[in-house]
Amino acid sequence: MAQPSYLDLHRNGILRQRLDKALALMESCRLCPRRCGVNRLVDEKGLCRTGRKARIASYNAHFGEETPLVGRYGSGTIFISSCNLLCGFCQNFEISHFNEGVEIEPSQMAAIMLELQDRGCHNINFVTPTHVVPQIIEALLEAVPLGLNVPLVYNCGGYESLETLKILDGIFDIYMPDFKFWEDRWAEKYCKTGDYRETAALAIKEMHRQVGELVLDAEGIAVKGLIVRHLVMPGAMAGTAEIMAFIASEISPESYVNIMDQYRPCGEALGDDMIGRRLTASEYMEAVDAAKKAGLKRLDKRDRPRIIFSL
Repeated sequence: MAQPSYLDLHRNGILRQRLDKALALMESCRLCPRRCGVNRLVDEKGLCRTGRKARIASYNAHFGEETPLVGRYGSGTIFISSCNLLCGFCQNFEISHFNEGVEIEPSQMAAIMLELQDRGCHNINFVTPTHVVPQIIEALLEAVPLGLNVPLVYNCGGYESLETLKILDGIFDIYMPDFKFWEDRWAEKYCKTGDYRETAALAIKEMHRQVGELVLDAEGIAVKGLIVRHLVMPGAMAGTAEIMAFIASEISPESYVNIMDQYRPCGEALGDDMIGRRLTASEYMEAVDAAKKAGLKRLDKRDRPRIIFSL
């Protein structure tokens, strides 16, 4: 298998050029579709409450990710503090909403990546990286000369700027976005993003253009490509059938899609009339059936969902 494409970008000096472009987006911040406009280069903070330096909450070899990412030694997961989406039902509420974590220098992030690689992790998996794209590139510029050579995973909520994604072309080998909602009224209610569907659809198309369908090595480990996540929600609120149809027709029926059954009410969802309960098994299986009906051929799903009852 070919080496990660960011190695060529570093060797040819392109990675440093991409950093300059990414930093320019921070001056009046438009890294994400929120376009807060604050000058993060002088440590001003917008919705993501992140200034010039990245914050991380934790890192580890994670074995709870998708099978092609985990393999034998785990996915080297770095949990970035805060988020550009801030869903009210986030299952990492303390990290995203409470901004738990510590500020780190690029050299420290580089050291973390190298440590995870040395532990045998098959990839470096950045969780909610959208608002710290420049800081990740800065860290790569330090980590690559020291031997970093595993694929990078962009694990995001799907609410992405095309301008930022184009800077990342050739840096990330694996994109793993959520497609959370089809109807913008629910995205507005629970994520305060009235343009979520259109934005996520365009972003996922761009990700697919860059990396294509998921490619596995001889051991079944992901080396490049797109993984789409979809969290099934109570009452079919997420619009699963429409999202699956979109992926099959507008992206590819060969897209690798993880239909997730682990929704539980967290954070602001506790007590909510619409999403203040867990899924039923039948709701989850209806979502799986919708994906099959849409013609999707590569589903990461549970034939026997973990859901036993609703709260």
